[in-house]
Amino acid sequence: MSDPLYAQQSDFWYRFAQDKLAVSGGLIVISLFMLSFLAPYISPCDPTAIDARHVLTAPSTKHLFGTDDLGRDVLSRVLMGAGISLKVGFFAVGISVLIGVLLGSIAGYYGKFIDMVIMRFVDTMLCIPSFFLIITLIALFEPSIWIIMIVIGATSWMGVARLIRAEFLSLKQREFVLAARAAGAGDLRIIFMHILPNALAPVLVYATLGIASAILIESALSFLGIGVQPPTPSWGNILTAGKDNIEIAWWLSLFPGLAILITVLGYNLLGEGIRDSLDPRLR
Repeated sequence: MSDPLYAQQSDFWYRFAQDKLAVSGGLIVISLFMLSFLAPYISPCDPTAIDARHVLTAPSTKHLFGTDDLGRDVLSRVLMGAGISLKVGFFAVGISVLIGVLLGSIAGYYGKFIDMVIMRFVDTMLCIPSFFLIITLIALFEPSIWIIMIVIGATSWMGVARLIRAEFLSLKQREFVLAARAAGAGDLRIIFMHILPNALAPVLVYATLGIASAILIESALSFLGIGVQPPTPSWGNILTAGKDNIEIAWWLSLFPGLAILITVLGYNLLGEGIRDSLDPRLR
């Protein structure tokens, strides 16, 4: 007799492999990880080294992506910026998933008054424009990559909480939960050992799409000057130099902009592919 879990995993990977766009997204994400890890070794120059002799140099064999207004190599800064963006995306989404899973699990499992209080808090948070809330919170602290990750994660958990709550409301009346309760399992064991592992599929999709969103937010904050601070390279603060020199240095906007576009596209394609592969209605 075949293992049902193994059969589900095999079906997922088969359906995922049949989706060319999802596979393309996965390859983009894997390539970005490789570039971010190898960036210190394959960058042609020091991304923070200032060279006054080559200010705003157009793309050439020596500087494939040109140089910025301080003579720094744009290719090196884009490569190093990949690691910064991926770090922000993963840590921010990790924080949002942790908060959302915890609150959503409690709300969905216990219901009644606890559910009402938590969900009204979720509704209140959803009514506040997230980007302006992030700007306000960052303005209260000295901008740093850690503050950015914490603030983005702490303001983007509401979707996860709703997903987990809905899954718990559906799963907590299933036979395996009733059997665990009859066997004397406590609430924490039922929540974290029985229900939660069966409720994480939509969270995986959310997390994949959430990384792309977090990268966009970080880039926007850095572009506005309240995100990752120079000389640390970030795609957003490279774009700031591009804005200031858009008429004479088009490469400062093109290459980091393409990096953001390709990264967000890759994560979105991967997330959509995972969602379609997990959706039982499409089987």
